[in-house]
Amino acid sequence: MKILITGAASGIGRGLACRLARADHHLVLGDCDPKGLNETRRLCENLGATVKTRVLDTRDREDMAEWIHAEGTIRLDMVFACAGITGGLPPPKTAIPTPEREDHARLMIETNLLGSLNTLFPAMDVMKKQALDPHGRRGRICVIASVAGFVSYPGTPSYSASKAALDRFTVATASTLEKSGITLTSVCCGFVDTPMVRKNRFPMPGLVSTDTAVRHILRGTLRGKRRVTFPKWLVLGARLTDLLPPRLTEHYYCRQPSAQPHGMPDY
Repeated sequence: MKILITGAASGIGRGLACRLARADHHLVLGDCDPKGLNETRRLCENLGATVKTRVLDTRDREDMAEWIHAEGTIRLDMVFACAGITGGLPPPKTAIPTPEREDHARLMIETNLLGSLNTLFPAMDVMKKQALDPHGRRGRICVIASVAGFVSYPGTPSYSASKAALDRFTVATASTLEKSGITLTSVCCGFVDTPMVRKNRFPMPGLVSTDTAVRHILRGTLRGKRRVTFPKWLVLGARLTDLLPPRLTEHYYCRQPSAQPHGMPDY
């Protein structure tokens, strides 16, 4: 089995790579962090997997297409689009609150949304040309969205927007793609204990370990679920809160530590 993973240098991407590392699996791992990527490769090879790595930026559409098509010349069974970033509002410079910077918002959209699409479209192209496996599938694709995509959160506007768009696109495309024998899964999870979220300066409700997240993600992807969500109570709360009038939700959200300037890292 051949499996391609972006964002493999740490966090969920590394967790998935290590969980899938075994003697009969060929892992293709990508990330923009060469040091972390090499460490993931070492861990996976120690577990018996054959591993190839590529240092690249998912925002580079041409580079991503070339890489995925080259790796899919024979077969590509599973693809996990895990590359992404998070971040919040900049520290205030005046008494007037500072909105999210334009360059920060563009970076978030380009990485979380366009970077994932740069993974998704070449993967679809490769898998459509593959023969059906014994289960009647040509391949499985999973993208990492977020429970933040269910809310309009003042503390991280572009992160919420990028994950909302990614989840909606993935779920809306899944039914059409399934007719080609390809399953498409969106993961909308809460806080996962990864190096990225450890930079947050506020309590994180519902925080789960990377191992727990990986179990949920793999189980849902292998079952061909349209959307994987966890923790359930956090997702339900976000869904219900988003039904309220925006000014009412702002009254609650804007009081939270995570919505304060510099509560999250500011890229």
